[in-house]
Amino acid sequence: MYSRKRNHGGPSRKAKVSLARTLSKAGYCSRSKAFGLIREGRVRLNGIVIRDPETRLDMDLDRVEVDSRSLAPARKIYIMLNKPRGIVASAADEKGRETVYSCLAGGNFPWLAPVGRLDKASEGLLLLTNDTRWAAAILDPRTHIPKTYHVQIDRVVDEGVLRQIREGTTLLDGSFLAVKSAGILRRGKRNCWLEIVLEEGKNRHIRRLLDTSGIEVLRIVRVAVGALKLGNLEKGAYRHLSPEEIESLRISP
Repeated sequence: MYSRKRNHGGPSRKAKVSLARTLSKAGYCSRSKAFGLIREGRVRLNGIVIRDPETRLDMDLDRVEVDSRSLAPARKIYIMLNKPRGIVASAADEKGRETVYSCLAGGNFPWLAPVGRLDKASEGLLLLTNDTRWAAAILDPRTHIPKTYHVQIDRVVDEGVLRQIREGTTLLDGSFLAVKSAGILRRGKRNCWLEIVLEEGKNRHIRRLLDTSGIEVLRIVRVAVGALKLGNLEKGAYRHLSPEEIESLRISP
């Protein structure tokens, strides 16, 4: 049963959410999988079969069952994964490409969702959790949680180019791309590594921004989210966050 007692002060004031989202928030499955379960008639709300995934309910008061089994909130899981290059950070891929969930095989986890995205060609620190409120706060630009990337590019740049990157640019589609900071980590003869910090990450943010200066990105590695660092975690490996690490990122927007 997915329900809790009313507070003595009266009915719950929590905003109602969709039935599909309820299954996702409980860690039962992804929201897209929940749509299928509901439309197949496998989900009951207060004893009644519901086939509309957008049906609203109060998670504190209403009873949800899947295949005649009560839905109970899953324990909260917080994981850091060192995502390898070449795999997709999503639950399923329409092109059949390998996803990050292959790295969690055998972990016996409830449903976990990536906190934000790293595109297929990017690598490094990826958080996964079933705590949707915690994840939303990390992604909300109002919380200003920095994400740090080490970026290898196809040339050695000077301070003028770095200034352009820091100031940002407006693309033809009207979107504005900027960074919190950008500097050189190390130089080679033909290329260099930059450290770039974002507070708001848009789709292919770094690649699109550098492309406006004619710069090709060779590698992108996310090395930190807030004070949480990737450290020496092996590629393709994961670990659970400590309570202190979880709390360090628990910021309400």
